[in-house]
Amino acid sequence: MSLYSRIVGTGSYLPPRRLSNADLVAELAAKGVESSDEWIVERTGIRARHFADQGVFSSDLAFEACKQALHAARLGPQDIDLVIVATSTPDMVFPSTACILQHKLAQISSEAAGIAGSAAFDVQAVCAGFIYAMSVADAMIRAGNAKRALVVGAEVFSRLLDFNDRTTCVLFGDGAGAVVLEASETPGILAADIHADGKHVGLLCVPGHVNGGQILGDPVLKMDGQGVFKLAVGVLEDTARTVLAKAGLQESDLDWLVPHQANIRIIQSTAKKLKLTMDKVLLTVADHGNTSAASIPLALDVGVRAGKLQPGQLVMLEGVGGGFAWGSILFRY
Repeated sequence: MSLYSRIVGTGSYLPPRRLSNADLVAELAAKGVESSDEWIVERTGIRARHFADQGVFSSDLAFEACKQALHAARLGPQDIDLVIVATSTPDMVFPSTACILQHKLAQISSEAAGIAGSAAFDVQAVCAGFIYAMSVADAMIRAGNAKRALVVGAEVFSRLLDFNDRTTCVLFGDGAGAVVLEASETPGILAADIHADGKHVGLLCVPGHVNGGQILGDPVLKMDGQGVFKLAVGVLEDTARTVLAKAGLQESDLDWLVPHQANIRIIQSTAKKLKLTMDKVLLTVADHGNTSAASIPLALDVGVRAGKLQPGQLVMLEGVGGGFAWGSILFRY
């Protein structure tokens, strides 16, 4: 008997503090940094983003998203035997945010304590992190090493931003998205495709680290916007075609594309190359900004809760991020 993994529940969470472009522009002006709503929208398609308050961490956002996903799947934490968190903004250097999240879920009730002892670890592939995490969870379920997995993307990217750099600080936001994957005899995830090329490290990075109780290097985000755009468009087309070929399908079979929500121009260019109309693309970039590893599961959950995704439809997830890392997942909903 062949074993597969299927998505049986989705969830998401955005911190309450919402900053429109006007709000952010006003904050930047107070720092002597010029920007405008028009400038941001024209270049990115972003109109607002959410920032977490001080004292709120990635595990807190992940916890709320996981509760929603578990409720949608009609399961409890005790039913989970694998927790994978994709994040570039962990709560601590170690232990993993997944371990912290696991403990928080175990505190829900005495019954929920059953999640303790399950495997839990983080995946770090920046904006492609959720794709990587999904591919790992799918492989573990197919191999019989897990029955039900919580796969989460959670970020507080606002903590990494240089608010003196208007080319980057307007792009990112905080949030979390989660899915429950369950072992099934019926195919759900059909194919996965992941890649990385470390020669592009300098295009998008946070070049700082902890040493002897101090931060060495520069602990804020650095990005070559044009370089990222050029690379992203090419690799996203390649991975989309590759994952379709692995499943023996083609672009015309797709019902939905759920891309990493980095920039409306990248999304539009990718859709055009795949000959997809924009009404087949789930978009949240205008309201969420770029939430890195959280952006794909956030968009997926928005689509599910809006009733856009229907059982049996063919869905592609794809993302690209620092590393450079990129990949895609193809599944039947």
